[in-house]
Amino acid sequence: MRKLPIALTAAAAAAVATPALAADLNVTVQIPTLSVAAYHRPYVAVWIERPDNTAVRTLAVWYEVSNVREGKDWLKDMRTWWRRGGQSLNLPADGVSSATKAPGTHTVRIPAARLRDLPAGDYVIVVEAARELGGREAVRVPFRWGAPNTGRAAGTRELGAVTVAVTR
Repeated sequence: MRKLPIALTAAAAAAVATPALAADLNVTVQIPTLSVAAYHRPYVAVWIERPDNTAVRTLAVWYEVSNVREGKDWLKDMRTWWRRGGQSLNLPADGVSSATKAPGTHTVRIPAARLRDLPAGDYVIVVEAARELGGREAVRVPFRWGAPNTGRAAGTRELGAVTVAVTR
């Protein structure tokens, strides 16, 4: 008889202490097709920041992972990400690093377990793209961690629509 209230109390405390555990984060990034003479797929970094621009966590880095040395040389062209934590990240990193993507729409899905230590609150997803012989662009999308919501913004050249969805 005494075990049931203890188990219920522990479960309720866990639910209150970690309200964001049940949420997944999905970031959809559109890479536009560009009509240029020499097209190179962009390097892209996706990360979470606090509203004061403090970096919290890198979620994805798309770069030339097959050529580790040369691929890393170009990462600093994503200047904002590089300064806010990219330079201290050990790459390739499991679950973060992957190859560059062709034009189209791509989704970064972050399961709730990977963000279990992220306190509920307001954050910003930043997506930055830099392309060899091309431009650089960053798109910022505010979102709230801990409750279902969506956000959207769009770039003007190197990035298209960026959508953020927190789901339960």
